[in-house]
Amino acid sequence: MPDTQAEAGAMSGWIGRQEVLEDEVALPIVRRLAALLDLDPMAYRRGDALPEGWHSVFFAPIARQSQLGPDGHPRKGDFLPPVPLPRRMFAGRRLRYLAPITIGAEIRRTSTIASITPKTGRTGQMIFVRVDHVVEMDGKPVLTEAHDIVYREEARPGAGTPAKAEAPVELPTPDETQIYAPQTVTLFRYSALTYNGHRIHYDQPYTTQEEGYPGLVVNGGLHALFLHEMARRNLPGGRLGRFSVRNVNPFFVNRTGELRCKRQDDGSLGLWALNETGRIVAQAEAGSEPGEMV
Repeated sequence: MPDTQAEAGAMSGWIGRQEVLEDEVALPIVRRLAALLDLDPMAYRRGDALPEGWHSVFFAPIARQSQLGPDGHPRKGDFLPPVPLPRRMFAGRRLRYLAPITIGAEIRRTSTIASITPKTGRTGQMIFVRVDHVVEMDGKPVLTEAHDIVYREEARPGAGTPAKAEAPVELPTPDETQIYAPQTVTLFRYSALTYNGHRIHYDQPYTTQEEGYPGLVVNGGLHALFLHEMARRNLPGGRLGRFSVRNVNPFFVNRTGELRCKRQDDGSLGLWALNETGRIVAQAEAGSEPGEMV
């Protein structure tokens, strides 16, 4: 078993490493994402403002096939540090929307390894890697993001399932609720849009036998995307200035959960994605103003 404290220290040289990617906010991609969200694809045209959160389908990894690891992710040790723990998951992100992104525009993202932090949790040893992103359009920042990636130990029997003793959390009475029931095709279309090769989202034998989950895992980015949509419906003017989300538990395909939104006294929104038993899958906060990055 790796000593995560020592390993994190050994990888400290990766902190500050940068990667620059360029992309185009292509109209066909925007329309495909609209279709995934069950919106009218033809309502979106070049020159329109891209809805907040939709930028997440751009800057997709384009590693060559020979550079993929056994889990379907690009191999570590290029931009991301060579973390020895094998299981990689999206833990959360904190976003500040500074200006609208235009559909059809060229955009540029500068990513920086900000921190590498070892922790120990219910499922064993973990290493969190924080990556800070700055997205620019026409040479000006349009959004910033702090993205948390968690690496975990090899799966143990039942490790992918939330603890049975965990009770549903008491939440405030919501202002809006929505059924959340991603199907296999939902996961396929989202992974295709984001060019996400992580096998836990489409390869059932790998997911259950190698990673120890009871079924295909719904993408953490998909929770965030649907919560973005709910936030826009509930904020004045329908635009976001900030959004943060933390993934708490895995959610599995073909199960029926719920999305919830609650307006706070300060004008912000609390948002939750719940699984079929009422446990929190993801917890988010959104507001109209960008605020400060934490």
